[in-house]
Amino acid sequence: MKKHPYSLAEVYHLLEPEPAVLVSTALEAMKIIMTTSWHPMVECAPPIIGCVMSENNYSFHTLKTTQEWVINIPAMSLIEQVEACGNTSGSEIDQFKAFHLTPSTASQINAPLVDECFAPLECKIIDKQLVKKYNFFILEVVKAGMTQTEEHRPTIHHLGKGVFMIAGKTIKTNSKMK
Repeated sequence: MKKHPYSLAEVYHLLEPEPAVLVSTALEAMKIIMTTSWHPMVECAPPIIGCVMSENNYSFHTLKTTQEWVINIPAMSLIEQVEACGNTSGSEIDQFKAFHLTPSTASQINAPLVDECFAPLECKIIDKQLVKKYNFFILEVVKAGMTQTEEHRPTIHHLGKGVFMIAGKTIKTNSKMK
């Protein structure tokens, strides 16, 4: 099959989507939310996650300073808030207030949970070796939670340039994988 050239700047769109998540951090009295959709699993047990963010992002400074954050997994009903948090800075506005989100207390870290999200993952940085060169943080999930209802399971996936999709149909195979 013949292939045509593809823009290197667009490769991201071929490898996505992972769920778009709301990452919450806190520095002193300031609570900040950032949207990200690139957070690969690095290890399953214990759960270790990687995340890249621009050093120009205020959340980068906050995460680097506090070394902890919450990955909040939103349901599709929060798509407007997901996009809004991704297009604003917590250094300029109170994103919780502006986008009608509720901060709640985490049990293992000082960063707030986003109460409206169905699954919070409380995380701490465990490795900073790749931060200076690649802005790549390695975090361990130290506490995970999920609402009781399964109806919230479809997740939001960012395809780039304001295009999203909702995860839908799941397929079960006879795989021997655990």
